Amino acid sequence: MNELVKVVVVDDHTLVRYGLAGLVDHEPDLEIVGDTGHRAEAVGMVLSARANVVVLDVTPPDFDGLRTARDLRNRYADLGIVLLAPDGQDNVLFQALESGVSAFVAKTAPTHEILAAIRHAAVAPTSFTATELGPAMARRDQPAAATLLSPRETQVLELLGQGLSVRAIAVALSVSVSTAKTYVARLYEKLEVSN
Repeated sequence: MNELVKVVVVDDHTLVRYGLAGLVDHEPDLEIVGDTGHRAEAVGMVLSARANVVVLDVTPPDFDGLRTARDLRNRYADLGIVLLAPDGQDNVLFQALESGVSAFVAKTAPTHEILAAIRHAAVAPTSFTATELGPAMARRDQPAAATLLSPRETQVLELLGQGLSVRAIAVALSVSVSTAKTYVARLYEKLEVSN
């Protein structure tokens, strides 16, 4: 039998925190091991609860969740980090990508997307996923991006935006995993983003 994924929830809104904890606790492979409304408590809670994944709220206007995510990534390289943010926050999505988080999900996302992000973070903590990544990158600099990217790179960008892993991209494009990695690396280089 596989071990349960241990999850800590950090959100300053009590109702959201309890709702998310309840959602996670109903999943047979996930377990809530802690929750807090204070980001300062998150670092210690992750350690004491031996969490695999932390779900952090990123609330305007200060976006302290990004700082907490960076602190957690620096301390715990294998920790899955999921950021929850309001819709339409492309700049926060890109900061999350650069911060080394595992997943970025809109607070309005369907529950299955939030649960998928938690599971992704548990198995691939250093691999970023966000369903809005492709559209956000396209919006980032539409004229420049359109001229920079080859048709294949545009395909890869769309697949990344759908949350596909490098292996899944390789299958979708009928290429080797190594070739898919090269496409992703070139794409990141051209768009000046890091994993």
